[in-house]
Amino acid sequence: MEDTPLLSHIGGPRDLVRLDYSALTELAAEIRKVIIATVSQNGGHLASNLGVVELTIALHRIFHSPHDKIVWDVGHQCYTHKLLTGRYTGGALFSQLRRMGGLAGFPKYSESAHDAFNTGHASTSISAALGLLAAARLKGEERRVIAVIGDGALTGGLAYEALSHAGQLGLPLIVILNDNTMSISKNVGGLSKYLSRLSMKSKYQNFRRGFDALVKKIPVIGKTLYNIIYRLKRAVKAIFYTDNFFVDLGFEYVGPINGHDVAQLESLLSDIRKLDHPVVAHVITQKGKGYKYAEANPSAYHGVSAFSVDEGLAEPNTGRSFTNAFGEAIVEAAARDGAVTAITAAMEHGAGLAPFKERFPERLFDVGIAEAHAVTFAAGLAYQGLRPVVAVYSTFAQRAYDAVIHDVSLQKLPVVFCLDRAGFVGGDGETHQGLFDIAFFRMAPNMTILAPASGSELKSMLDFALSSRNAVMIRYPKAGCPEECDGFAAPLENGRGVFIRMNNNTPICIAFTGSLYTQTLDAAERLASWGITADIYNLRFLKPVDEDYLAGLMNAYKLIVFAEEGVRAGGFCEYAASLAIKRRCHGHVATLSVDEQLDSLGSRNELLRISGLDGEGIAAFVIAAITKSDVGLNKPSKYDPN
Repeated sequence: MEDTPLLSHIGGPRDLVRLDYSALTELAAEIRKVIIATVSQNGGHLASNLGVVELTIALHRIFHSPHDKIVWDVGHQCYTHKLLTGRYTGGALFSQLRRMGGLAGFPKYSESAHDAFNTGHASTSISAALGLLAAARLKGEERRVIAVIGDGALTGGLAYEALSHAGQLGLPLIVILNDNTMSISKNVGGLSKYLSRLSMKSKYQNFRRGFDALVKKIPVIGKTLYNIIYRLKRAVKAIFYTDNFFVDLGFEYVGPINGHDVAQLESLLSDIRKLDHPVVAHVITQKGKGYKYAEANPSAYHGVSAFSVDEGLAEPNTGRSFTNAFGEAIVEAAARDGAVTAITAAMEHGAGLAPFKERFPERLFDVGIAEAHAVTFAAGLAYQGLRPVVAVYSTFAQRAYDAVIHDVSLQKLPVVFCLDRAGFVGGDGETHQGLFDIAFFRMAPNMTILAPASGSELKSMLDFALSSRNAVMIRYPKAGCPEECDGFAAPLENGRGVFIRMNNNTPICIAFTGSLYTQTLDAAERLASWGITADIYNLRFLKPVDEDYLAGLMNAYKLIVFAEEGVRAGGFCEYAASLAIKRRCHGHVATLSVDEQLDSLGSRNELLRISGLDGEGIAAFVIAAITKSDVGLNKPSKYDPN
């Protein structure tokens, strides 16, 4: 409390009104201190949140949330918003940010009425905000709706579709363009600022409307004269404005202005809220502001794990991750074959492509936050004989589903998709879970889906994919690579997996998707301690599947349990159960996967536990299945995979 004397007394946005600008400066410093301290403990998005502190304060002082709606694009910059809308409570509540049972790291309307729309992926804010505003007008409600979108999110095509529609509707949508990378020249920026501020004054707006109406009423030449004057105004704006694109779409454009000057922001926002047509306010901010390490390297402090505040160093990850393994494997592949290229959608570092860029900068394409374009662009490369690898998070691959079907799989083009963060993803909540890719892409024609259980398997699968004539998708978790074992070294056989552990005539087998190897091994050890032996089968191929082989496997055991780190509906488990029925397999098949409704805030290990997919949960599921299937002590002869 004593460290945050101002913030501790902010129970909601209305409490901001009583503060003068000197106090607001102190409040901004307190907010940054709290954000840095919390993210250093819990991980999260740092640089983006430090950059919008003053902008958030100004928005909440001028607009009246939750009546007025503020939609945060992506939502990774909403920490100040949460602190100002009753979720600080002396630090007790905010200290649980991104932890199970605590605050989400993104806006969530089930958490607060001030969170106008759930977000997590980029470029959605303008569409959502326009929908909220159109609905309000249809219902006869008077409110302002504001979309806050960064220059990075503005690279997504959905944002441009929404801007076009907003200009067409002409509703008074307010778009705040939070620009934290553009460099503006002082002279041009100052002149643009002056003209923008002039255009916002109510006297000018009233004069302009009256003048336009008067000109149109002039007999014979009125309409022609109005068009000439309108084009002249546009020509003048084109000379002096840094960007006329928004004006072309039907928006008023204002800015750029200093996004860290609350007084200047408030003056601008006060004028904007009086307009009756769409407006884009161009605000310049600095990512990482107030924390020298984040200011110096905002990319490194975009999304971070726990770190030392004083030293500014992220705590080192222990061991080798699947992301590291992919980065090493693609560099090796590219060194052997000049046709190998890599495509990323603004996730160069997160997807493990930094080493590739260092070695082969001309063969790495970062397309911005444009996943569908990344896929179709890759299709074009593949059509010309190159071997493109699209490295994307599983959750973001959802945004490119049509492109995968229409431009790659139907055309039988050999594009490789490497899906990082497949399965559970800790901390970021339901919008970032990679649980849907198996169900989505198993339906895609001419598609192979692989799930490695180790770093060496990932390398083998990437080599396999790059030699394939059709599309191949490789999914792996945000996790450390497990210790290698002999089974991982076995060569890939199309449609078949490999046994990791085989016992003598056990009636039980556990088959798993690659990311669950560690948990399955733990379950087998627990069962062994109870006198129950189980074989362990690594599925490897989730599509295509050698159905004769898999059906034979299901007939070889009295009980086979399939464990999948993905949703049940449409997933591999559902497929395996239907195959057992179709082939009339006499072995009992039990499936363990993820429910559609889940509490998805927590670490990956916590999420696996509550879904019953940790070692303890899998072992308990096997015991329950033994009871249901009446598996006795009589052990069947071992199924011969050969």
